[in-house]
Amino acid sequence: MIFRNGTILTIDPGHRVLAGDVATKDGVIVHVGGTYTPQTSDYQILDCAGCVIMPGLVQAHVHTCQTLARGRADDLELLDWLRNVIWPYEASLDEAAMTASAELACAELLLGGTTAILDMGTVHHTDQVFAAAERSGIRATIGKAMMDAVDPQIPTGLRESTQHSLDESARLIKRWHGTANERLRYAYAPRFVLSCTDELLREVGVQAKARGVGIHTHASENKGEVALVRDRFGKDNIHVLDELGLLGPHTCIAHAIHLSDDERALLASRGAHVCTCPSSNLKLASGICALPELIAAGVNVGLGADGAPCNNNLDGFTELRFVALLHKPRSGPRTLPAPEAVKLATLGGAHALGLGTQIGSLELGKRGDLIAVDVTPLHTLPASSPWSQIAYAAKSCDVRHVAVDGSVVVRDKSLLTLDIARIRASARDTAARLFR
Repeated sequence: MIFRNGTILTIDPGHRVLAGDVATKDGVIVHVGGTYTPQTSDYQILDCAGCVIMPGLVQAHVHTCQTLARGRADDLELLDWLRNVIWPYEASLDEAAMTASAELACAELLLGGTTAILDMGTVHHTDQVFAAAERSGIRATIGKAMMDAVDPQIPTGLRESTQHSLDESARLIKRWHGTANERLRYAYAPRFVLSCTDELLREVGVQAKARGVGIHTHASENKGEVALVRDRFGKDNIHVLDELGLLGPHTCIAHAIHLSDDERALLASRGAHVCTCPSSNLKLASGICALPELIAAGVNVGLGADGAPCNNNLDGFTELRFVALLHKPRSGPRTLPAPEAVKLATLGGAHALGLGTQIGSLELGKRGDLIAVDVTPLHTLPASSPWSQIAYAAKSCDVRHVAVDGSVVVRDKSLLTLDIARIRASARDTAARLFR
């Protein structure tokens, strides 16, 4: 596979900008920059004239199971959003609805240039999420939401026992982890500490290490949530997670808005990752993650759109622009310059998924997850810097080609792996059925 004749953002340690081709063979990058002459007749060429060739975007926190609830939970803060809309919606999902939601999400993500995700499902039907990801061609690390706490505000359809939660996770690991040429992986996903018993959280910490899989959870997203955690534990989220054995290089924490300096230092010392979700945090009025302080403390940060009901789209370029702009009023105009913002949206997310040595930059030997972004539309011109074009001007609709593991999944803005007309009709019909 040859991505031919573009401007190449390598996202390597030197932040090199090259011209020419990027080539993959058997899913692995074998050439970056200059003209590539294949030694075989068995190859495809993707015309990238007028494009920036770069690693695919990596979203380190999404909920593909929530996509059918897009626009159904506007203008609410987090706990009301969960209790009044999202938990009842998730409890109502059957296998067909989960399939419709996950396929809609995967199609939107791939067409928008996101090639890898860290996804939290709901309590049930996680097989359908994996199957949709497998069909779509996206690289996905997925976990079933774990919710064994006794809480009358949690719908009956989402309640589970501690043992069932652990057993179902073990079954999903055996069935899916490392499948599709290791494109599909599992991560334990305790929803947040308030939805889980201490017993479950401790066991997740033990089993994740023993099985060699990740942990994906929410923490310190909302002031009300933080207050409830303090009431229950007498301490803040990150200290609770650490004492229960969940923090480590295999852990990614979504949001992490309301943190103390001690919590940031603890995250850094444990090597845990944070995923910031700017649009979601603004829409739910949760706050703004202190990203410059996290980075200064030594915490790796990735980027995510969260879910369609708290963002309304899964557009990685929207999140990239937001994260590049949001911190400048408080910390100064030089905060998170364009190359660093683009790196956060690619390699930062790759590290958060535990895949930093495999994806997130265009380097020889890494997997062929790459995109070509058209930078000839009027809203990107005139061009002075490809970094600036990508961080501040490009949109998801500018993505021309997408490859995952060296296989083309989007060509000339057309998705090759899923039937868009069928997905559109299924999403509309299924959402109408659920919400009726």
